[in-house]
Amino acid sequence: MSRRYLMCPPTYFDVTYAINPWMATDVPVDRPRAIEQWEALQRTYELLGHKVDVVDPVEGLPDMVFAANAGTVHEGKVVPARFRYPERRGEEAPFRRWFDDHGFEVLTTDEETPVNEGEGDFLTAGDLLLSGTGFRTDPGARDLLQELFGIPAVQLRLVDARYYHLDTALAVLDDRRIAYLPEAFSPGSRRVLERLFPDAILATAEDAAALGLNIVSDGVNVVMPGGAPRLAGELEAAGFVVHRMDMSELIKAGGAVKCCTLELRD
Repeated sequence: MSRRYLMCPPTYFDVTYAINPWMATDVPVDRPRAIEQWEALQRTYELLGHKVDVVDPVEGLPDMVFAANAGTVHEGKVVPARFRYPERRGEEAPFRRWFDDHGFEVLTTDEETPVNEGEGDFLTAGDLLLSGTGFRTDPGARDLLQELFGIPAVQLRLVDARYYHLDTALAVLDDRRIAYLPEAFSPGSRRVLERLFPDAILATAEDAAALGLNIVSDGVNVVMPGGAPRLAGELEAAGFVVHRMDMSELIKAGGAVKCCTLELRD
């Protein structure tokens, strides 16, 4: 089934501050290469039959390329992000304007929006909304999205700062299957995942360290970073068609395929 995605070009991408363990301001960024990698990802989606909308980047907002963090969209309604760190708060207004201008119903005002980082921490899995917390998104955001969207939301606590967003530690593959790194979650959250997804694919520390779980899946095709060959093999063995992308420049800021991609569920 065709999907609709929102992306933002890395025109101004850089690592000028460090707000997660992946970021190092003394490591140079090859911006032309980052643009090439992003464009290859966009083309891959389009070749797979998906529609890609593009929001204009804003100078001075180097992480705006990580469009997944812009909000959470369900049935044409959106709860926009409110970022934890001031370095990213400038992204809120341009993304909110984009939602307004393209016919999405924005469900909260700036003042009402709790700290949340969109699809970085909210992933739809069938009839469930998986909600990550522990580093960026406030626990109360789960309750708000459950109330506004009317779908059950399951809270999962992240405990490893390298996996600061849910989409770095867990990937939704289809309505019933996920892949995840068990040690990225608290013991209670691990037990929840084992109950809900007994057939999940378990990633290794090496898979996750390559941001191999930062995946976009349409239920048949899996688009993922190229640095996790073991996990890619597991996904192929499970029947998915795997498309491996070079995301090496964007990984310098702690983001890869999923971070660059917000699904517009309208």
